[in-house]
Amino acid sequence: MSVAYATFGLAPAMRAGEVLADGGYQVHRDFVDFVVDGRPLLHQLSDLDAVSPLASDVPPAIFTAQVRSLLLETRAPLPGGRYIVYGCPECEDLACGAVTAVIQREGEDFIWRDFAWQTDEHADLTLNGYHGIGPFRFRGTEYRQALASLLDGAAPAAPRRRVLLIGARVALLAKLAAALRTIGIGADITRDAHGVLAEELRAYGAVAFGRAITEEERAAVRRTFEDAGVEVAYVDGLAPIIPLLVAQIEHALDPSPAAQRRLTGLVATDGEAGVEVSSPCRVRLTAYRLDRLYRTHTHELFDGILEPGRHRIALDAKAVKGESFLVARTSGSVLVEATAHGKTGTRTAPAAH
Repeated sequence: MSVAYATFGLAPAMRAGEVLADGGYQVHRDFVDFVVDGRPLLHQLSDLDAVSPLASDVPPAIFTAQVRSLLLETRAPLPGGRYIVYGCPECEDLACGAVTAVIQREGEDFIWRDFAWQTDEHADLTLNGYHGIGPFRFRGTEYRQALASLLDGAAPAAPRRRVLLIGARVALLAKLAAALRTIGIGADITRDAHGVLAEELRAYGAVAFGRAITEEERAAVRRTFEDAGVEVAYVDGLAPIIPLLVAQIEHALDPSPAAQRRLTGLVATDGEAGVEVSSPCRVRLTAYRLDRLYRTHTHELFDGILEPGRHRIALDAKAVKGESFLVARTSGSVLVEATAHGKTGTRTAPAAH
């Protein structure tokens, strides 16, 4: 097979969890994505809510088996030499649908070809093939080294999927902790971090501050983590709205390199939203607003596929009046901004560190 070489790599990624307005939820998943020619392979497919088989929350024996399968050390799990490349993030059942591909050896090289969407044991390339994706030829040394690194300890450490919640409103923090645990993120509540052992601090990937916590108290918490040599993301809670706080924490916990995220920018004004994406994807915009009595109002503003680039989306003035906030979501990225009334501009929201 005469195919030009493509580069192969791995990068941390996540499927963002979410607390839904109807009381439902979407589970948070951390996984290792495949990077082909410098771009996540998932982004080169159609907009897809899926994870690779290399998920951080599967048992070690299963994770190892998945790696060895991709190295062709075991038989293909599906007929025709087909392997699952991305599957359902909720249950990973083939019946829910999966992206599969034929993986084969040719000399020292590894080739991925005939990508397809599959819901049973047999793929129909005519109806469900990803035409225009692949084939990809990877140099054997590069391919094996990348995957073997997941087995020999050279790969990045697993994401710390635990959050320390610091605030004065215990009832709100309890609701937030329950919501985070529901979607698969651990959470603990405290007023400060004084006296906490360094070993315990290392379990946290983020610290979220309530609005009542003073700058002096925040600085003390930061010093505690710095003295323990623990680097975490810090989240300043925008408002006592559970889905909004969950979105802020999801953004802070995103392990993927900023250059490889689909959702790269968000600006929120009272007239329009500015959204920037790096590849075609479904984007949802949700506004959260507090009225004068501190009641929460939720408005779904946009849900559609956006092409790469910057986009301006008009906003309903009623949805973003007063103290309001905008959340932009793709399947793997979340950005949050407070509405800037009477201001315009564009900026890319950085990770909260």
